[in-house]
Amino acid sequence: MHIASSARLLAALIALPIALAAGCHSSSSASSAAVLPVAPTARVERAALTNRLDVAGEFLPYQEVELHAKVAGYIRHMYVDIGDRVHTGQLLAELEIPELTAQVVGAQAGVNRSEQEIQRAQSAVDRANADHIALHMAADRLKQAAAARPGLIAQQELDDAVAKDSASEAQVEAAKSELSAMQQALGAAQAEHQQYSSLAGYSRIVAPFSGIVTWRYADTGALLQAGTSNSGTMPAVKVAQIDTLRLRLPVPESLSSFVHTGDPAQIQVPATGKQLSGKVVRTTGELDLATRTLQVEIDVPNNNGKLLPGMYAQVTLNLQRDGNGLSVPVGAIDRTQTAPFALVVNAQGRVARRTLTLGMETANRVEVLGGLSEGEQVIVANLSTYPPGEQVRAQISQIAAQKGDK
Repeated sequence: MHIASSARLLAALIALPIALAAGCHSSSSASSAAVLPVAPTARVERAALTNRLDVAGEFLPYQEVELHAKVAGYIRHMYVDIGDRVHTGQLLAELEIPELTAQVVGAQAGVNRSEQEIQRAQSAVDRANADHIALHMAADRLKQAAAARPGLIAQQELDDAVAKDSASEAQVEAAKSELSAMQQALGAAQAEHQQYSSLAGYSRIVAPFSGIVTWRYADTGALLQAGTSNSGTMPAVKVAQIDTLRLRLPVPESLSSFVHTGDPAQIQVPATGKQLSGKVVRTTGELDLATRTLQVEIDVPNNNGKLLPGMYAQVTLNLQRDGNGLSVPVGAIDRTQTAPFALVVNAQGRVARRTLTLGMETANRVEVLGGLSEGEQVIVANLSTYPPGEQVRAQISQIAAQKGDK
């Protein structure tokens, strides 16, 4: 009995330190778990993102051009004034150019002279051909007679006939060369006449398209310099096509890749109070380096002329990101570094930094093209307070979940 009691006492003494150590370890673990910092997180989820872009645009003429004189001259008559509607090919102004008129007459005289010289050269060719034929036939007859009856024709006479035949042939070639030269001279004279006639045609300033005269720069009697002489010449009038207007919009760089031809647009014109519908017709295809925006155009019909170039409009574009790409709340993205990144709480509860490739951005969420996987948890607030490698306790943020746009 004494031996059994001693054994139990010894076992109790051995178990006491183990129990104390186990109790101390349990208390330490609970204390450690209690002081881990809580990190508000959101899961990386798939969502179809939609963004609404409200931007101010300006109406521009579909076409607009300042019409210059191609040749210098005085305005003989100005047929239009500002506000006049014109059609394609309509005469707008006519110039008086006395020097050019004289040049056209002189060029025509040169053409006539060349034509007459060609006639004379052709006559010379005909005469040379006739002489050559006669002399050639005479030489042939003498040759035949000399062959038939040797000694009948003196050799001197035969040689003279052959020489005259060769000389007449050379004269034919010379006459033909002269005729060719005269024909080339006629071509040059005709080209000169065509040039001056074309320039004379530029004394008439006509409308290149149907539209409206938006400005008149010169009056009757004003001297206009040739538009090709230098860049400071004064135009005659300005014509704009306004039956269709271009509504030009600057789209921010962050949304430029999501604007496509055919995208619908809602247009509100404050000046008229009208609301219109349209669609994107064209883009510049590159960013304006000064403003970092993509210039987008919408064609707006204006047959009644109530819209004027220079008016502003408020345009709404609904930009849709097709499919279900990965996205996270905006607060999960840190843009303070060269490349954007997010902080992920891994399976071991430690913070890890991930460099991201971003896509479309809405008011509340950002599309992630690379760097994260579906289901991972990212920290959504106070990112600078969680250094990589720190152990935290992730807790889903209800606020971030409520703001998600799916």
